[in-house]
Amino acid sequence: MTATAAPAVLDRDGLNALVAALVAQGRTVVGPTVRDGAIVLAELASADELPFGWGVELDAGRYRLVSREDGAAFAHSSGPQSWKSYLHPSRERLWSADRTPAGDIRFTPHEPDPPSYAFLGVRPCDLRAIAIQDRVLTGGRYEDTGYGKRRAGAFLIVAECTEPGATCFCVSTGGGPAADPGYDLALTEVVDEDGHRFLVRVGSEEGAKLLERLPHRTADPATEATARTAVDTARDRMGRALPPVDLRALMGASLDAERWNDVASRCLTCGNCTMVCPTCFCTTTEEVTDLTGDHTERWQRWDSCFDLDFSHLHGGPVRSSGRSRYRQWLTHKLSTWHDQFDTTGCVGCGRCIVWCPAGIDITEEVTALDAELTGSAADADHAAFRTEPD
Repeated sequence: MTATAAPAVLDRDGLNALVAALVAQGRTVVGPTVRDGAIVLAELASADELPFGWGVELDAGRYRLVSREDGAAFAHSSGPQSWKSYLHPSRERLWSADRTPAGDIRFTPHEPDPPSYAFLGVRPCDLRAIAIQDRVLTGGRYEDTGYGKRRAGAFLIVAECTEPGATCFCVSTGGGPAADPGYDLALTEVVDEDGHRFLVRVGSEEGAKLLERLPHRTADPATEATARTAVDTARDRMGRALPPVDLRALMGASLDAERWNDVASRCLTCGNCTMVCPTCFCTTTEEVTDLTGDHTERWQRWDSCFDLDFSHLHGGPVRSSGRSRYRQWLTHKLSTWHDQFDTTGCVGCGRCIVWCPAGIDITEEVTALDAELTGSAADADHAAFRTEPD
């Protein structure tokens, strides 16, 4: 079997066999499970720990776990965590230093020895986010070696989206509920009168070899058609959308928009949006020293452009107002990210909407900026950056 193998079908037993096979390979299997009133990512010992029969209701600043009657495992939107938590952890030691008896300083770099991860249930938006972080953290002159080691060994199993949430808007960012290339295996869950099963597509040689070891059958036309219809239908049922304009041009032309004052009056500058975002990557470093002063460690940890000290230079922070910090985040995400990395920084997962305690909605803010600019434009130049929806 090759990476171009025909689609196959797994049942519940086959899904259990998949997790068991990955564990037998010595991999740390991570996937969604129910914990503390949410669907979170955690290490799985068995496919039985997946959130069968659970879904979510989402809105701006609101997340609620709800039961489902169909027993589906992947019919839920993205939770508060993303795979960034494992590939680009919130804290990582970089090096340590010790004072020797002779009074010298000995530095010891931290060489990460990450587990061999298998990510089960990666959403297509998160697969795109991983590809973006690959470009940011390993595609430039200054590679994050820790990220590179964790990413190089990761086995990715996508769960295609068949039920988008009220805050999902991946289609308007250029993505969709179907998986882009970059996965090892892609699952599409089907629950109908013919049973509960998973259509499997192979995306790599390693994925093909693993599938050979699992109890499966060749996909029948009915299952393929039902799976494709479910994904195609999900594309038309996004709960949110960014306006169909050239966002790079819009953000560049809106630096002095009045709307920034409106959002600043609501934004708490807590940084939740950057913490849950699957592509935000900013970090800072901190020194941790023991009481004797003979041992110190340097740690890298997540940082946020909403932090007042993020842009601190001699004399004070560059962006001292909440208005300027929110504008920096949104403008970078949708516009200047292209200049740095040739891609948008947003995949439309909607996490920043759900987990904002003030319920600030990125799609609403961008739409308002577009409306403000459109209403104030007195010439036809503004039409140059408007595009038609797909």
